Amino acid sequence: MQSDLPQKLASKTMTKEELLQRVEHNFDLLPEVLKGISSSKAAIRYGCAKVLMDLSEKHPEKLYPHIDVFIGLLGSKYRILAWNAMAVIANLAKVDKDKKFDATFDRYYSLLNDEYMVTVANVVGHSGKIALAKPYLTQRITNELLKVEKIRTTPHLSEECKRVIAEKAIKSFDQFFERIDAKEKVISFVKRQLNSPRRTLKAEAERFLRKWDQSTVER
Repeated sequence: MQSDLPQKLASKTMTKEELLQRVEHNFDLLPEVLKGISSSKAAIRYGCAKVLMDLSEKHPEKLYPHIDVFIGLLGSKYRILAWNAMAVIANLAKVDKDKKFDATFDRYYSLLNDEYMVTVANVVGHSGKIALAKPYLTQRITNELLKVEKIRTTPHLSEECKRVIAEKAIKSFDQFFERIDAKEKVISFVKRQLNSPRRTLKAEAERFLRKWDQSTVER
């Protein structure tokens, strides 16, 4: 690979979409894109991270040998890199033959205690995908998501942010509800959102209960 290829993101002579297509046609270019996420230039760093995130969704088996890189990025000082890494790891769960995610489960879900709303929302939002990829982790994931009502507020995570996160939790539960053992706990969690001042959260709770709660259907 031409070593200046990621540099073209900074000079704007190549778009992220064009770089993605180049890699898809020749995965030998992948190491250079991986190297790009450690660049001191934000355009290269975040451009390469976005390309890798998109690749992980379309070609998880190609990214899987590098999963440790993304696990390492969960603690990055650059929050955007951490958010991208969270998405990549979730995308790779379905090809995780070595159970790398299982080994980092506690670290991944410890981010529910992060001070930034976007970080917490990413954990919650990716949980459905992970649960579908790893059904045997369903109950552990459910238990983690049920904690979101009790997360602390911070200057970057208000009560309204918590309502956004609760809405994402309901959407994630919807993806794997049939596999959940503690269904009543989830139903109770959702019912507690019915009086939310956040209109979309209330609507999501109502929709979920119409779909999954027989007592709601029977009334």
